[in-house]
Amino acid sequence: MPIAITPDFDGQTVISTFEMTPGTCSDVLEMLTDAYDSVIQHQPGFLGGAIHVNDAQTRISTYSRWEKRGDFQAMLRTPEMRERNRAISALCSRFEPVMYEVAAVF
Repeated sequence: MPIAITPDFDGQTVISTFEMTPGTCSDVLEMLTDAYDSVIQHQPGFLGGAIHVNDAQTRISTYSRWEKRGDFQAMLRTPEMRERNRAISALCSRFEPVMYEVAAVF
């Protein structure tokens, strides 16, 4: 189901960026895809998400929507996601999840 981006969205939007070498991009992508497929999409409050890879395969961005901020934070605190995020971070030079609000839609 497509995620409608609207300025009146009352939940939490999270955009995470991962920086890595082209040699580890496919590994990170595989780990993120498995995390979304096996864990994240099944967490309470998860509304949808997407994974994006840049052409140079040096950056991956994930976009997810949650019913509320606490739902995203609770997912991050689960033992399984803590372990998965440590493994993903080990392959990245930088990993940054940031919570956003929609300011405008065009």
